[in-house]
Amino acid sequence: MELPLSAAAVDHLEILPEAGSTNDELVARAGGLGDFAVVVTGSQTAGRGRLGRVWVAPPGASLAISVLLRPVLPGGQPLELRHFGWLPLIAGVAMTRTVQAMLPERNVGLKWPNDVQVDGLKISGLLAELLPAGDAVVMGAGLNLSLTREQLPTPVSTSLDLSGATLSGDELADAALSRYLLELRELYTGFVRLGADPVGSGVAQQLTELCTTIGRQVKVELPGVADLVGTAVGIDGSGRLQVRGSLDGLVTAVAAGDVTHLRYE
Repeated sequence: MELPLSAAAVDHLEILPEAGSTNDELVARAGGLGDFAVVVTGSQTAGRGRLGRVWVAPPGASLAISVLLRPVLPGGQPLELRHFGWLPLIAGVAMTRTVQAMLPERNVGLKWPNDVQVDGLKISGLLAELLPAGDAVVMGAGLNLSLTREQLPTPVSTSLDLSGATLSGDELADAALSRYLLELRELYTGFVRLGADPVGSGVAQQLTELCTTIGRQVKVELPGVADLVGTAVGIDGSGRLQVRGSLDGLVTAVAAGDVTHLRYE
């Protein structure tokens, strides 16, 4: 792939002809790399999604992107681990804004916590992996570029090409990747510069505006307990989804879980 715009957007961009997992590749290289180093491929053969799901696409039809984030506050202190939950949400906002820019006529939103959707169909997913030292995250993202209907992984998926993108090939990949990296850098640096304040940095407001889960009837699958069914009423200061239970009316803050948007006739 030729990605001149993307190469100009970051100090370190490694383009791999093929990779099992760009997250694995970047984790292996992380010791010698600084903040915002990027590994990308158009052919990922053993990608992972949330809950251990496998993510594979035909060569050249999608992008697998991994970004190393080493957040350090303005005073030189490392970002506290309790704030790291905002990083995948920030990446989700960045990817949502990217897809909006590529598809200005379509309805693009973020299904909490990490699925970007076009008219309710998934076009991108994100997965964060904390490094063993606990001071950095590898932020992975997959974006469907030119998958045909026959190649889509699920009936509720789509691609930029199927959704009406005007670019194609390496030009489409470069435009999408460069936009994502610029959006992510802006949101991430603003968040860190303001002491990991999601409100002051504007991240919380943008997330709330883009999140299609808020206001929806949802089912949340939680490990080891019964499913939570209710209405998603907001996102708290830690980035957790707030769900008001249908049976008891109590609001539960969900930090992680598999969320399904329910549709009632």
